[in-house]
Amino acid sequence: MLSSCSGCGPGYRSPLDAMKGPREEIVYLPCIYRNTDILKPDYLATVDVDPKSPTYCQVIHRLPMPNLRDELHHSGWNACSSCFGDASKKRNRLILPSLISSRVYVIDVGTNPRAPQMHKMVEPVDLYWKCNLANPHTSHCLANGQIMISCLGDPAGNGKGGFILLDGETFEVVGNFEHPGESAPFGYDFWYQPRHNVMISTEWGAPKALADGFNPAHVKEGHYGSSLHVWDWTTHRKLQTIDLGEEGAVPLEVRFLHDPISTGKLTPVVNILLIQLNILYLIVSFCFLSQKGDWAAEKVIGIPSLITDILISLDDRFLYFSNWLHGDIRQYDITDRRNPRLVGQVFLGGSIVSDGPVKVLEDPENQPQPPPRIIQGRRIYGAPQMLQLSLDGRRLYVTTSLYSAWDKQFYPDMVKAGSVMMQMDVNTVDGGLSLNENFLVDFGKEPDGPVLAHELRYPGGDCTSDIWI
Repeated sequence: MLSSCSGCGPGYRSPLDAMKGPREEIVYLPCIYRNTDILKPDYLATVDVDPKSPTYCQVIHRLPMPNLRDELHHSGWNACSSCFGDASKKRNRLILPSLISSRVYVIDVGTNPRAPQMHKMVEPVDLYWKCNLANPHTSHCLANGQIMISCLGDPAGNGKGGFILLDGETFEVVGNFEHPGESAPFGYDFWYQPRHNVMISTEWGAPKALADGFNPAHVKEGHYGSSLHVWDWTTHRKLQTIDLGEEGAVPLEVRFLHDPISTGKLTPVVNILLIQLNILYLIVSFCFLSQKGDWAAEKVIGIPSLITDILISLDDRFLYFSNWLHGDIRQYDITDRRNPRLVGQVFLGGSIVSDGPVKVLEDPENQPQPPPRIIQGRRIYGAPQMLQLSLDGRRLYVTTSLYSAWDKQFYPDMVKAGSVMMQMDVNTVDGGLSLNENFLVDFGKEPDGPVLAHELRYPGGDCTSDIWI
């Protein structure tokens, strides 16, 4: 991108260089019709986020998928900053796995970034027969030119945490990352750092258990995970499993600090979801290299909520996460890694709004129930879920859909009205969040009817997809 390096590859030389990159002008979002009343394919939406543009806050392009009920979810790139040293690489393909159908779409975003087109489709049978895996989730590009995608289960819907490798040029399935017999019981997210020769993966649950909604009994029955897995990046061997126990059930997103020069201690940050007696908590833990040479998890934040997405600013100063049940977004200063300090919080809907059916009887944080959030006359149903931060850290974008089956269960009004995209202004000096009342993308007004918009991606890369090595 904008770098002093002549002829370098995609992305930026360092996270701090990325913070000096150009302002985002468009974003890509997968839009989901599964579990709504509308029988249409999911699609990739391109949204204009340039305040100087006449189409600001509008969907300017829609690329429908060729199949129904895919459940598009998270996306990644064919190349990112991990390939910065390779001038032959270009960030011109968006990798778009389907959580339920197990298809993987490869989208051409290089020919015309404002109007992406289909490049290739990897059929589910390729994942089934070549890797014995299904339900792809997180996609990361690798410095060697390959693409790795984590999977939730096997073709029968049982839990199985493995990883498929795609060729970065042909997008053919190459095989598995993990060795035979070393897959994890469950899969979900992962992050890697070759400089420390480590990858950490997390767990969600068995696809056949979570496909149609959340049943707390399935946690007790062992259909959801409760462990973190440590992998040797060079040998692909699974080195260690960190069992978080019953109170650490369902560990979700994992994020490392961006600076690859960081010492082995406290390098990654892990979002751990705790489910106990139908009460949901978050523990954000810093994994660190212990004196024994293995890894451990240390609780540093505990709050009464359901946290479902996190990210870290590119300067590794601020941690953000969304409370999908309570309805708030929080900003923590993590300069002192073991003692995060809450510096920003905003409620944007959620289950405990003051005019809703839920009455809070006890709150350990002693906060009043927030009023409903209305932007430009539009009530916000659902709650903040997927987050994306601008490269300079000054704008935080948020959407309200988590996963269509859970949306339908927890926020049926959002499924009927459609999700929204909002934007927060960030105080990057002292910390603090404020809602931009002039920004709203209403996915309830889409041509084919209300839709559920999920994850956000910038064409030039961002803090949740780029890895520096």
